[in-house]
Parts: sequence; structure tokens; C-alpha cells
Amino acid sequence: MDISTIVGVLAGLAIVFTVQILEGGSPASILLIPSMLLVFGGAFAAAMAGGVLKDATGFVGVLKKAFTAKVTPPTQLLDNVVKLAERARREGLLALEDAVKTVDHPFLKRGLQLAIDGTDPDELHDILHAEVAAKKKADNAAKKFFENMGGYAPTIGIIGTVMGLVHVLENLDKPETLGHSISAAFVATLWGVLSANIIWLPMAARLTRLSAVEAEEMELVIDGVLAIQAGSNPRLVAQKLRSLLPPDEMKKAEAAASSKKAA
Repeated sequence: MDISTIVGVLAGLAIVFTVQILEGGSPASILLIPSMLLVFGGAFAAAMAGGVLKDATGFVGVLKKAFTAKVTPPTQLLDNVVKLAERARREGLLALEDAVKTVDHPFLKRGLQLAIDGTDPDELHDILHAEVAAKKKADNAAKKFFENMGGYAPTIGIIGTVMGLVHVLENLDKPETLGHSISAAFVATLWGVLSANIIWLPMAARLTRLSAVEAEEMELVIDGVLAIQAGSNPRLVAQKLRSLLPPDEMKKAEAAASSKKAA
């Protein structure tokens, strides 16, 4: 599991509460349930109103993915594809039928099965790329929901503050409560801005990054499967797939390949 999002969000919240304490305040003074309910609930409701029901019902699953998604090193996937290419070159494409059952990468598994079933290379290319495009659209919709929450939260926080100030004006005859009431009114704005910039917008950025990584991984798989189907030399397959990796990952893959040759 990649813990960068968990660490980032918790660190951001910890900094806010630490500053509150250092300035002589109490964390309890900003942990006001009505303000938090208005901001979080209102932002969710507004984002739901601007989308479709499927976006809202999938919120928990997408949130879980943002926090707990596992980023697989591309070199590991590359090694698996090259091993499959070596076996296909040695024993034939149909020999991979048993190997497919042990492949734990769903997209690679589907691609190999299509290749083994004799799908035309052009059709295989189109089918797999269509799946990549569909995944990008779904990821974009999930990201958009969090972006919308990040956009609505500050404004809803201001609404909460206005509501609080209206309550303050209704109680001007009680000067002993004015200080607490005014401070409580501004807590809604605090949570609106805080939730947008420490939770929702970072979540959207995280989902964008995960989508890009997964799409790159799927593109690597497509090229690998097509090369296996064509019966390409495993060394050429490895070289071609390494060229698709980011520069730092390509260096790692080349270093790993060199160490294997030396061994």
C-alpha cells in the first residue's frame, strides 16, 4: 500500500491543530460538530447534485482507493511479461494457456487470453485500447466528484459563517456570549477551506496520478501482449518495454537486466 496520501492528510491536519495549540487555543474550539456537519455534508450534497447517482454511491470505494491503492513497480510487470514472451517463443503461444491461470494482473490476463484465443492483432489492439479509454473516463468521473467537493466546501463554509453571525445578531442582548458565538461562526469557514485544500483537492490529485500510472501500466501490457502474439524475440520485447518506462524506472530495469546477465 502506498501511504503517501494517508501521511499527507494526517500531517496536514496535525500541523493545523499544532498551530492552534501554539497560538494558545484549544483543538476542541475548532472541533464543532455543527460546522463540520454543514461543511462535509453540504459539500457532498452539492457534488452529488452536480453529478449522477453512481458518482455519489461509489464515493466510499473511490475514497478507499485514494488512501490505500497499491502502486506496483513497473519493472515487476515487465519481468513477468518477458518471462511469458520467453515461454511463448520456446513452446508456442498455446503453451501460455496454463500460465494465464497464475497471472494476477487482470488486464494482462485478459490480453493474453484474447491472444491465445486467436484474436486478430488489430482487433486485439483496438479492444485493449478501448478498455484503457473506458478506464480513463471512469477515473475522470471519480476525480471530478472530489474536485467538485473541493470547490463547494469553502463557499459552504462561508454560508455556515453567515448563519452563525445571524445567530450572533439575534443575541446582542447577551454580550457575555458574543465572543464564543462569533468564534464559533468562523469555524465553518475554517473547515470549508481546510477540507478543500487538505482533503478533497489532494484526493482528486491523487486519483489523477493513480489513473495516469495505471494507464501507463496498461499501455505497457498492450505492447507486451502484441509482441508475445507476434512471436518477437524476448530480448527485443524487454528492450521495447523498458523504453516505455519513466527514465528512473528504465535505469532500474536495465540495471536488473545487466545483473541477471552477469549472474
